[in-house]
Amino acid sequence: MPKTAAPVASPSRTRQFPAVKRKALTTLQVNLGYRCNQACTHCHVDAGPNREEAMTAHTLNDVFCFARRHDIKTIDFTGGAPELNPHFTDAVIEARSMGAEVIDRCNLTILNEPGQELLSAFLATNDVHVIASLPCYSADNVDAQRGNGVYERSLEGIRRLNAEGYGQPGSGLRLDFVFNPQGARLPGPGAVLERDYKRELGKLGLSFNRLLTITNMPIRRFRHALMRENRFDEYMDLLVSNHNPANVDALMCRSLLSVDWQGYVYDCDFNQMLGMGIGGERTHITELDADLVATDVAVAEHCYGCSAGAGSSCGGALSG
Repeated sequence: MPKTAAPVASPSRTRQFPAVKRKALTTLQVNLGYRCNQACTHCHVDAGPNREEAMTAHTLNDVFCFARRHDIKTIDFTGGAPELNPHFTDAVIEARSMGAEVIDRCNLTILNEPGQELLSAFLATNDVHVIASLPCYSADNVDAQRGNGVYERSLEGIRRLNAEGYGQPGSGLRLDFVFNPQGARLPGPGAVLERDYKRELGKLGLSFNRLLTITNMPIRRFRHALMRENRFDEYMDLLVSNHNPANVDALMCRSLLSVDWQGYVYDCDFNQMLGMGIGGERTHITELDADLVATDVAVAEHCYGCSAGAGSSCGGALSG
């Protein structure tokens, strides 16, 4: 288990997160829409097959105009399943033409959906960094969190990516997996989990590069589940009691900007889901011209999900 800080007094009544200031902006995380072919129990986006929100080509153009103007180094496409946006392939090609690193937040099962037969080859051709959801290496845990049959379909997705060179030595094609815990607990040590993943998936002839550990955020669908089980305060106490001040400097919100499907901007993807605009204001990306360095990040109690224990971000743990 991760090292924990000394418990604070009455954590359920002490949830004011420390102030956070922005550094230089390097990454745009672009939510292409909330439609997904899955409906996972931990999903903070409430994504699913019946969601219809999708970023338009016009809004994507606004995003790329901003990215060029500010020399953005990384464009991180997320959803829902970002690949279900009809402009996904055009967006990837445009981002790569700028010289930006492109990340696809992939759920793996999308790779074997009807109409997506060429997706894995497209991702490889465009040198897209695939960060894929795989909350466990065992069928029971994956299916419990993500739906019946998802484990086997995920393995098929990995096979398709491996066949294109992803996760293979010397290919340069990066395939990382995301682990998030089952229920109301913190992730275990990332290095140990990665070793276990590589051992168990290796038995199936499957390979990947890194395992990223991410804490379940107490918002939207997961918050609702905690409330139904009367465990919300218990989980928040766990996060607050394990707050690690050393993680604050490395929080992703200090160098990342989250863009929703309509083009409005937020300090992170979690704030987006709570309607907390950048700096607490509702701002469209076409209106965002000022230098963001040293400006305030909008924070609230859910931010303890990023600072607790080894820390958590879209790039995995923040500390050892």
